[in-house]
Amino acid sequence: MVKAKKDKKIQDLIKETTEDILSKLSITSTLEVVEKKVEEGSDLAGDFLVNITTEETGLLIGRHGETINSLQLIIGVIIFNKTNKWHRIVLDVGGYRKSREESIKEMVERIALEVETTGQSVTLPDFTSYERRIAHMCLTDNKKVTSESIGEGRDRRLTIKLLTE
Repeated sequence: MVKAKKDKKIQDLIKETTEDILSKLSITSTLEVVEKKVEEGSDLAGDFLVNITTEETGLLIGRHGETINSLQLIIGVIIFNKTNKWHRIVLDVGGYRKSREESIKEMVERIALEVETTGQSVTLPDFTSYERRIAHMCLTDNKKVTSESIGEGRDRRLTIKLLTE
């Protein structure tokens, strides 16, 4: 019972913080904060999921999700500073995360098939760490190809290659 009350306070804090930031950005929106349990195989698993509904989805998502990822990090840091505990907070705008996850999985499966067929490794540029994780998880059960992240920082790339035995 005490944990439920504490989580409710954190949910309220996340909601107030997100509303405050969006208000300062002059973005009209409604949002819902839900406690998220870790689900087997889900890449949206986190402590809290913040669903934002707005007319300005493109502005909030940004190019390749850069804005939503940055906003997610900022909110996470603010909540950490207020609670002294790190909570995984996942922001989603208009179903972007789910849609992006599905398109990454489709792309990775298509490229994995290409790698199997040609034997040539393929390097994918411009994936965020979140997107690389989705790709790695997608290929964990594949017996013919594997994925590997190579490089540092913004130069980090995902390579899909044949499994060597």
